Amino acid sequence: MIIRRYRAEALADSFGIQMAEIDGLATAAAWGRVPAGGRTMVHRHDETEQITIVSGDGEFLVEDRRIPAGPGTVAVFEPFEPHVLANTGAGELLFLTQYWRDAERVSASIFGDGQADSDRPIFVCSTPPTPNGDLHLGHLSGPYLGADAYVRYQRMNGARAWHLTGSDDFQSYVRDLARREGCSPAQIAAHYSAEIAATLALMDIEPDHYTVTGADPAYRRGLQEFFSKLVASGGVTAQAGPALVDPEDGGYLYEVDVAGGCPVCGSTTRGNICEECGEPNTVVDLIDPIALSSGLAPITRTVTRFMLPLHEFRDAVLTHQRFGRVPARLRQLAGRVFARERLDLAITHPSDWGVRPVEPEASGQVVWVWPEMAFGFLHGIQRLGERVGQNWTASAPQRDWKIVHFFGYDNSFYHGMLYPALYSLAFPDWQPDIDYHVNEFYLLDGKKFSTSRRHAIWGKEILGPDSVDAVRFFLAATRAEHGRTNFTTAEYERVLGEQLIGTWQRWLTDLGQRVTEDFGGVAPEAGNWTAEHLAFVRRLYLRLESMTASLEPDGFSLRAAAAELDGIVRDAVQFAETGGRLREIGGMDSETRTTTVLELTAAKLLAAVSAPIMPRFADRLDHALGGTDARSWPTTVEPVPTGSSIELSGVVFFQPSRGAVEMPVAEAVSP
Repeated sequence: MIIRRYRAEALADSFGIQMAEIDGLATAAAWGRVPAGGRTMVHRHDETEQITIVSGDGEFLVEDRRIPAGPGTVAVFEPFEPHVLANTGAGELLFLTQYWRDAERVSASIFGDGQADSDRPIFVCSTPPTPNGDLHLGHLSGPYLGADAYVRYQRMNGARAWHLTGSDDFQSYVRDLARREGCSPAQIAAHYSAEIAATLALMDIEPDHYTVTGADPAYRRGLQEFFSKLVASGGVTAQAGPALVDPEDGGYLYEVDVAGGCPVCGSTTRGNICEECGEPNTVVDLIDPIALSSGLAPITRTVTRFMLPLHEFRDAVLTHQRFGRVPARLRQLAGRVFARERLDLAITHPSDWGVRPVEPEASGQVVWVWPEMAFGFLHGIQRLGERVGQNWTASAPQRDWKIVHFFGYDNSFYHGMLYPALYSLAFPDWQPDIDYHVNEFYLLDGKKFSTSRRHAIWGKEILGPDSVDAVRFFLAATRAEHGRTNFTTAEYERVLGEQLIGTWQRWLTDLGQRVTEDFGGVAPEAGNWTAEHLAFVRRLYLRLESMTASLEPDGFSLRAAAAELDGIVRDAVQFAETGGRLREIGGMDSETRTTTVLELTAAKLLAAVSAPIMPRFADRLDHALGGTDARSWPTTVEPVPTGSSIELSGVVFFQPSRGAVEMPVAEAVSP
């Protein structure tokens, strides 16, 4: 007999509350105490955990659900299931936790059943591009290809997923280009917004909602209401503080108007954010700043703006980050930013381009475009809901919304820190569930792609019906996911010629010719199996498992996915060489049939799993194998049905470039 009793004096800080281990039971166990108004950290672990509420009143927070937890409540959490226990009562909450490792449950939690929750909406948001130029390959390789492939994969698994983006019309860079071009910012925004949408379509990226912020009649009013909620919360207030102005004309300087050294890393940067280290600046803290319009050193003036004391939201932001998928790079940035003693951010700026708040203290100012974007994502969800018949509103975000953000590292501060702080003010009862997918800079000939410097290969220069599959594959294979990567025309042409045409196309054409010659153009029935046949099938199953892992939310990586696609083809080519030897041996017709069946099986698997990255190629290959337009993610490796008409030999999947894309020469510009 074993008896253990609760002793308050044995408790120690753990998981954001107080806990005490219990020794000698059949499982690992501990007492836990949550003070009134307290809650555990968001946590997940590889053990199965059973929590029994002994006394007090609380609730479990599990993703979008809040589950009452009173005395006698027993809850079991699967491995890696994130959860929180909060005390909602007036007194302390006491619980018993027991936990153990179960290898089968761990495996089930890691691999799941391959099907998404079809009831929960998933809103995949790619950062709206600035309409001061068209999209180049640096843009396309990052948020937009990532979000598109993510949504395609989710839908193949039965999820209700949508891709939302738009044009960020009120950026100061739009105003700056309009000044240089001698036209209005609205004209610049309208022109390039349309060009951006056209380039996305050429890339086979067709967002489910595309917000044009300067043209949507409801956008301005909704943003003003959102901003008023921030002010009403008391967390955003009008304050007088130092700001930089141009000594020549007295113009207020921020973002595109001013350049200097980053106060954190020393790199040359513009106002408000450093692209190199990702940290924000307050403009007045730039090292040796220069007003770009006059080329003179700015002077300091006192300006009243609405300010957000971001340092006060450290705990709220870090708690938010424990719920979703937050890469280590973003967590590292948050750690550095919140290590500052203070960070007071101006979220309105004097300007004649943007949305003016209704508050009288903001006279002559506009909502800064980055806080504006926090509302813009919610507005996009509302507009999407109007089209698909759902009662989604920007003013009342719902707990069951799953939001996924795709963005470049230079936008990490806004997405991962600023927006959660703003949401906590505007919607204090909403705990947003947001996953973050960050890409690094994609370089062109060793230098950053740049719209303003026109150092770029534009999407329209390289995209077309015959090239889009190759471009999507190459951008996926070289995507800057964990560090900067580089695009060169020579490498793209090599991959197209040697890999896609020289290996993929050649294998599929040769397979089609053999099916025509040996089996009259129809899929044969398998014959006798050899050890090589069994080994190849096992290899296909491993490829499917790895491909699935590379597109699942936790491990999403288009580089890994592209490598697995190429791996399927290379495995099949090597296997075909072995089959060719059997074909030359008399009396091995049965084994040759099996080889052909398994090569067709590999081609069918390739057609299915390439769809998120190369949708046109996937459709062509599926039709050439006698398939239909039905698209779902495979959970097993299936052969092409016996007797299916095979038309591989006459299909051209990839074509040589009609002319090499010229590398641009970067313009000489001021920093």
